[in-house]
Amino acid sequence: MLTNVSRRRQAGEAMDQRVLIVEDEFLIALDMAETIEQLGLKVAGFASGRKHALSLAAFADIAFVDVNLSDGKTGPEIGRELAEDYGLTVIFMTANPEAVAHGVAGALGVLTKPVMPHALEQTIDYALADRTGGLALVPPELKVFHKPTL
Repeated sequence: MLTNVSRRRQAGEAMDQRVLIVEDEFLIALDMAETIEQLGLKVAGFASGRKHALSLAAFADIAFVDVNLSDGKTGPEIGRELAEDYGLTVIFMTANPEAVAHGVAGALGVLTKPVMPHALEQTIDYALADRTGGLALVPPELKVFHKPTL
């Protein structure tokens, strides 16, 4: 059972989370950043390809990753690396969700583009809860990948 102290600690941890946006369409990335910052979170950076995304990984906690980027269909591999090698919570955002339909090791799930601001907000809430041990409803727009149980 969560106490008020536990809830405040989790809320504080949630607000310290930084979000990496891996998206090659600049206007989409800017719209996402605006929504993220309105929630009180920080944007760790923008990347349009693998090399830049991995260089920013150490500065982020959550990553939204497109499948098709400036260097090709590298999103699934980038997402796997961000999750497995850097411990980021990864959510894919793509117009091509079939590309990750069977899940990607370590990733949380996938949103189908176009993504409305309310769906992004709810997905961030869910990702924060997943990272901090809190509770949140799964947004209807998010297809959650199977997570192995211990």
